[in-house]
Amino acid sequence: MRPLERRPRLVPLVLGAALAAACGAPQPAPSAAPGEAAPVEASAPSAAACLAAANAKRQPRADEPARIGVKHVLVRYAGADRAEGATRTREEACLRAMEARDKIRGGADFDEVVAQYSEEAGAASRGGSLGTVERADVLPPFADAAFELELHQLSDVVETRYGFHVIFRTE
Repeated sequence: MRPLERRPRLVPLVLGAALAAACGAPQPAPSAAPGEAAPVEASAPSAAACLAAANAKRQPRADEPARIGVKHVLVRYAGADRAEGATRTREEACLRAMEARDKIRGGADFDEVVAQYSEEAGAASRGGSLGTVERADVLPPFADAAFELELHQLSDVVETRYGFHVIFRTE
């Protein structure tokens, strides 16, 4: 009689990875159990998780300043406002914005990421800067994400009617 083969339990790993992905966290590639092939696409964030994170409800801070300085990356998609000529889907745009966010989190220069990813006219020449804004100057989802940030903090992906943003608070 063969002894029972013991395999590591993957349920906690899978649930933890799914929760982290839904929150927008970059995911390491999962390791396969001995003798099994590693899943090919399991480490890639899903579009559904990206969209959920981009549209997460945010609460205004009680102590938020009246004005803040912000920079951002904007990734547009077909059907978004002012996105003439955009061909990517909403899901592709969200994942592209997440990719830009992850590059910045990984240490890439913000201005270089803006030049590579942002699709806002003139964004590259000003490093994605919007200057100093009040909450009323920007759309509510953008304001909610930007005004919850601490100084020099990067947001998760945020969706507005113009596309997907990654926001950095400069002042």
